[in-house]
Amino acid sequence: MSGIWGNNIKVSIFGESHGKGIGIVIDGLVGGITLELDYIKRELQRRVPGKNRLSTSRKEKDTFHILSGYFNNKTTGTPLCAVIYNTDQRSKDYEKAKFMMRPGHADYTGYMKYFGANDYRGGGHFSGRITAPIVFAGAIAKQILEKKNIVIGSHIKSIGYIEEDGFDAVNIKEELLKKLTHKEFPVMDDEKECRMKELILKAKSELDSIGGIIETAVVNLPVGIGSPFFDSIESKLSHILFSIPAVKGIEFGEGFGMTKMKGSQANDEYFIKEDKIKTYTNHNGGILGGISNGMPIIFRTAFKPTPSIGKIQRSIDIEKKENIKMKIEGRHDPCIVPRAIPVVEAATAIGLLDLLIEKDGIGWMI
Repeated sequence: MSGIWGNNIKVSIFGESHGKGIGIVIDGLVGGITLELDYIKRELQRRVPGKNRLSTSRKEKDTFHILSGYFNNKTTGTPLCAVIYNTDQRSKDYEKAKFMMRPGHADYTGYMKYFGANDYRGGGHFSGRITAPIVFAGAIAKQILEKKNIVIGSHIKSIGYIEEDGFDAVNIKEELLKKLTHKEFPVMDDEKECRMKELILKAKSELDSIGGIIETAVVNLPVGIGSPFFDSIESKLSHILFSIPAVKGIEFGEGFGMTKMKGSQANDEYFIKEDKIKTYTNHNGGILGGISNGMPIIFRTAFKPTPSIGKIQRSIDIEKKENIKMKIEGRHDPCIVPRAIPVVEAATAIGLLDLLIEKDGIGWMI
């Protein structure tokens, strides 16, 4: 299996949802970077479970412990390892269902790939809980990117059929992106926020779940980041974003909507103002030929409904080789989208940092 990602910054994640802990090793950070630990804590708190009725009732503080690669408030340049210990497991919920393949989960595929040796408790290594270490690494990457004034922010574009307007793809303000990162339920339309929350609670009351779309923007990314073909911004970010459990789709700029345009509508025409080259529109999401063009990077990430639901479902007992009906026990999010936002931003920060090092080296990070 591959738990390692990256070329210039390599991240390796480990752990299981109901194991002793989860964590990450980051290799490639230059020595001498001052880290703001409160910044990392704040990012982890954006993802932490058990905060409100919209999320799982599992309560984890997600306190991190840095084991290596950090000394006297600075990175040392050697692999930085951090661990988050699990403290609120309830593994007995999964014992009686260990051979029951939960629909929508990786139970069946994981069982077949690892010959039944996979940790089935709470999804084991397939669990969304493993995204907490990604947020840890992303918080470090974000701090480094801010040295170049690069800002990443997101909002909930839709929950089910409730949808708010997207970002202004041409004129996105840093202040808006930063403001959104401080909101527990980051939307721009208060009326839509109420309706989205009602829809999540309705799904929860019906013992069901619901999905949604996160829209993310990156501003102040310099022109010339990324490469054609295999290391394009789209392919690089898609690779790491699709590593997030429950992600089922990504589109950049107008995405699939461009198929309904003519070339004269889809092309982003140029202009020069105050010696800066910009485009009148941004249908391509700030990327051409896999390379940043200086306009905001815009993309949307689609999350499927949480597969753990309280309704009775048809499945199989893989040990007895028989059809069954089952009901999933345990504590689960009725909608993962609000807690997934810092994860998407973290993955974006890690991906862009990897690309920036490719172009500018590592000296600027200190």
